[in-house]
Amino acid sequence: MKRIRLFSSPVWTAWGLAGLLVFAAPAWAQLRVGMPSGFSGSVAAGVKENHEGAQLYFDTINARGGVNGQKIELITVDDKFDPKVTVEVARELVTKQRVLALFLNRGTPHSQALLPMLAELKVPLVGPSTGAMALHQPVNPWVFNVRATYQREAAKAIEHLASIGITRIAVLETDDSFGADSAAGALKGFDKAKLKPVLHEKFPRDKPDFTDLSKRVNESNAQAVMVIGSAGNTANAVKAVRTAGSRAQVVTLSNNASDGFIKLLGEHARGVIVTQVFPNERSVAYGLIKEAQEFAKAKGLAGVSPAMMEGYAAAKVLTEGLRRAGPNPTPVALRDALENLKSYDLGGLTVHYSPSNHTGLDFADLSIVDASGKFRR
Repeated sequence: MKRIRLFSSPVWTAWGLAGLLVFAAPAWAQLRVGMPSGFSGSVAAGVKENHEGAQLYFDTINARGGVNGQKIELITVDDKFDPKVTVEVARELVTKQRVLALFLNRGTPHSQALLPMLAELKVPLVGPSTGAMALHQPVNPWVFNVRATYQREAAKAIEHLASIGITRIAVLETDDSFGADSAAGALKGFDKAKLKPVLHEKFPRDKPDFTDLSKRVNESNAQAVMVIGSAGNTANAVKAVRTAGSRAQVVTLSNNASDGFIKLLGEHARGVIVTQVFPNERSVAYGLIKEAQEFAKAKGLAGVSPAMMEGYAAAKVLTEGLRRAGPNPTPVALRDALENLKSYDLGGLTVHYSPSNHTGLDFADLSIVDASGKFRR
């Protein structure tokens, strides 16, 4: 058998081996980040605002030269708010698009579905748009949260209602892991206030009918009702409750802190309480808010919404991680850089990670929709 000689000289041999090594190395495209999220379906309004806020920060950084001389490319894919699709499109983003990280995906069941794949492919998930306790405890080495938990929000809301004399509170929760997690926080709030819900019922995540539940809320004489669900489902629940004749104070969580949610509520928006995980988007006393407003103005935007601020803050944390990961980052290098991000000032809010804590921020507040359709604190 005749042997084929690949290289005819030591020089060409060296160059050839170098070339082979280049092609064999992981080919992560320049600072690519993947966002698999519900750009269609019941959470689309909030997801689009999350994306707009993140893109606002990335565009500004890219216009200034990027990170270590490279621009950040945010690749978005619609997972149709289906956990199975989330995993499918996320795997393609990592294996085919070669993203350095998954980023800002929406939904508790969706984020949980990603966990095995993160460990398998060794890629971080940064800033998931969910406050699921399962992403905080136990600490997952590949997940970096940039917001407080739903349980903290829900407990704070119930405690607030009790503090102003509202004792008859109903709870309607979506029948999935997000609903169960958030309701657990609400029950902690009830325990602290030494109260029990006058009604606590679940509804299906897909196309629920609130006709019967809204009647039961009205019959319970609830002074307030906490609705734990997606923006579309929560808006439909509020409309049904009002149609049934109940004037109960409506409370919902930060997953619905978007201008799009207010539009879905329509004539029923005024007076709805929405928990928040970032400061007032008009409070320039926070450097983070002032900076985002300035960047938005420079881009010709009218301003920023709470959902935009969530995306903006997550993008800022991710960008700092990419900067610290060096000029040729890998997913593992990015993970290590983020885990060593200690006392990073976002602009009035401090992000801190360690091997035993990937929560990042623990800020929680309440807002109410005013007559002009704006969130007020």
